[in-house]
This record gives sequence, structure tokens and C-alpha cells, in this order.
Amino acid sequence: MPRNRRRVQRALAIGLGLGLIGSALAACSAGGNESVHFTFSKREAITFMTDVVADFNASQDQYQVEMDTSGPDVIAASFVRGNPPDLMLANYNHEVSRFINRCAVSDLADTEAAKSVRPDLQPLLDQYGICPGTTAAVPYSVMAASVIYNKQIFAEHDLEVPETWDELIEVCNTLKAAGIDPFYATFADPWTANQGWFDYSVGGSGLDILDFYKQMEAEGPDVGPDSSVSFQKDFLEPVEQMQLLASEYTQSDANARTYDFGNVAFAEGKGAMYMQGPWAISEIARINPNLEVGTFPLPMTGSPNDLKVRVNMDLVAMVPQDAKNPAGARAFMEYLFQPDVIQAYNNSQLGFNPRTDGKDPDDPRVAGMVEYYNDGAVYQGPSVLNPRAIPTENFAQSLVLGANAKTILSTMDADWARLAYRQSASSTEKEESGQ
Repeated sequence: MPRNRRRVQRALAIGLGLGLIGSALAACSAGGNESVHFTFSKREAITFMTDVVADFNASQDQYQVEMDTSGPDVIAASFVRGNPPDLMLANYNHEVSRFINRCAVSDLADTEAAKSVRPDLQPLLDQYGICPGTTAAVPYSVMAASVIYNKQIFAEHDLEVPETWDELIEVCNTLKAAGIDPFYATFADPWTANQGWFDYSVGGSGLDILDFYKQMEAEGPDVGPDSSVSFQKDFLEPVEQMQLLASEYTQSDANARTYDFGNVAFAEGKGAMYMQGPWAISEIARINPNLEVGTFPLPMTGSPNDLKVRVNMDLVAMVPQDAKNPAGARAFMEYLFQPDVIQAYNNSQLGFNPRTDGKDPDDPRVAGMVEYYNDGAVYQGPSVLNPRAIPTENFAQSLVLGANAKTILSTMDADWARLAYRQSASSTEKEESGQ
């Protein structure tokens, strides 16, 4: 036998042996329990979840959960390789929803966890897509976001929380006359302009966001100035209001300040209001634990009936179809959804418990959003509903920095139409080829 061929066969034998060893290690932990590959990448809660994993592992002797915090890019690659995690607890966005639309995750309808969740949350999941006839993702934590305000500054100037656009402008003018920046802004980070300013303005405008995107889907490649709905038609007024707030009622160096700097500045009493989510509240508290803050939905119309808070599915549970240990994944999932465990998690992150028996957050800093969440006065923002092919972050940043609103929104329409056309053409090609 030629030497090179012998080398190849030895290499294949060694590789096969290592593969079998790797498979065995994947199936069993060092203690002999079945291994469960669990992915979790919410960095603010890794310490909390590490303790939960340890408690579960200590509570039984069949499974050993191994937590992976490597992030969404690695997870996506693992699906491509056919080696996904057993259980995912992930932020629900367009990247994750690809697994749903392709039915690459299991039906969890028969789990106690799925049966425990509020059914009125399903439309928020369906906005991203569905795998027909299945419960593919189960909400674990809902995050509500709105305007954060400095209670001390409001009290010192006898200001009430505004409930209409005119009241908001009056509050801003009072603060500005007193030498206080009404809003502290961090426009150097595009995502803060997108998630906060852009989302809050459009979501608070009275526009039915869910219906808007349904109609946009129906219009598809025909979206434009003459379509029944469009960005340039439906978003123009709230965007121009947003631009007024950004140009007249923020600090002079807003375009140069980043999120991290903004948290420090707001904690130090610079600015009376801050368009950020509860994740910023936790950061602010680390810097100044004595600062009293509250929250309220941004008023964009003349009616308090239009007030809503922005929500997103901060975490959902999913079990991939190709999971190596689906039974172990489900066992740990049921543990995660136990009332005391899921409530403790959401309390720690200022989130809302999606269980039907979940308790309202008792933290006064987010109390201003509870009634809106319970009444269903919520929306998901364009920042998470627009396809990634539309660079909404960059557009939002351009808008708060003063770009022409009509031009930007027309460009967004064109991007939407072009993407819809490509998807339609791709679907037609697949049908014609019999795929």
C-alpha cells in the first residue's frame, strides 16, 4: 500500500475515533448525566441565568445543562452545520425568526410552558412570521420601553407627566427656560436614535403598527407614493415631530454622545428625560443608586387614548428540530417556566412576565408602563419590524440629525419595494423549478 494512502487511512481512522468520542462527550457530561446544550446571550442577565442552570443541575440527576453565551452569529452558523443547540433562550428578532419561518424549530404546543403564556402575546410573535400549525417560540420575557424621566427635576419645576403632544412641548419649554436640557440624547450611536426616538415617535402617533405592516406586506413591490400605505405617507408627521424634539430640546452635543456616556450623564442629573429602555435604568442605578426615575409613554397626539409603550419579545424559548437532546431541552425549559423562576428573572431585569398568572413588575421605576401593558396598549417598533436589508438604524440617525424626512422615507419605501420584488421573483423561480 502506498505510504500516502496509509497516511490518509490512519488520519481517517483517527478522525472517526475523535468524532465518536466527541459524540459521546456531547451526549453525556463528566458526571454521566445527559448533556443539554443551552444558549443564552443576554449579557446583563448571564450571572442570574448561571445560577438558574446550577440550581437545575443540582435538582435532578438525569441532565446536565451546559450554558453557551457565544452569541447569535454562532447560533446561526450552528444551524447551517446541522448542529444547533438543544434549547435557545434568545431575543426574538428577524434573525431568530428565520428559524421559525423555515420550520427549523420544534412544535412546543404540548409543553406546560406554552400553555401558561398569555395568548394575547401571539400577534407580537406572528409579526415576524410563523411555522403553520405550530407553537415554535414561547415568550419568556417581554420588555416594555418608554421615556425615562428624572422625578426630582420634574418635582422641582412642578411638572406633571405629559399625556398629549401639547403638554409635552409645554414641559420642554418650561425646562428649557430654566436652563435644563429637556432630553438627553445619544445620537452618536445609531441604534439609540432607532430604538428610542424613531420607535417611540412612530409608535405613539396613533398609527396601528401591526395593521400598517400587514398592509405593507400586501403592497409588496408596489409600495411607494401612490400605495395605500407607505413610510413617506404614514411616518412623515411623527418623524417631523421627532425632528423638532431632536433639534430644539436636546443638549448641544447630542450628535457626539454615545449610549454609555448618556447613562452617566443622565445619572448625574443632566437632562430631564431620556428615550431608553429599562436596560438603561439598571445602568443608571449602578452609577447613581439614589436617583429617582420613572417612565411614561411618549405622547405624540392630542389624545391620551393614543398612549402606548414599545414592547419586544426580549426572550423566547425554542427547541431546534435537529436538537441532539430534545427531551433534556424540554425538561430544562419547563424548569425555566416555573412561576417562581420566571418571575424572579423578570423582576431582576425589569421585564414583564408573560405567564397568565405572572405578577406585574413591582419596581416603581417601570410602574408608569404597567397599565398600558395590561391594557394591550403596546406596539413593536419599526426598528425591529423592518427587514435588516433596510438600514433603519442609519436612516433614523440621519433623521434625528436633520436629514430631509421626505427623502429618507421615500428611500425606505424604495428599499422595501425592491426587497419585496426580489423575494417575489425568488419564490417564482423556485415554483417554476419545482423546488
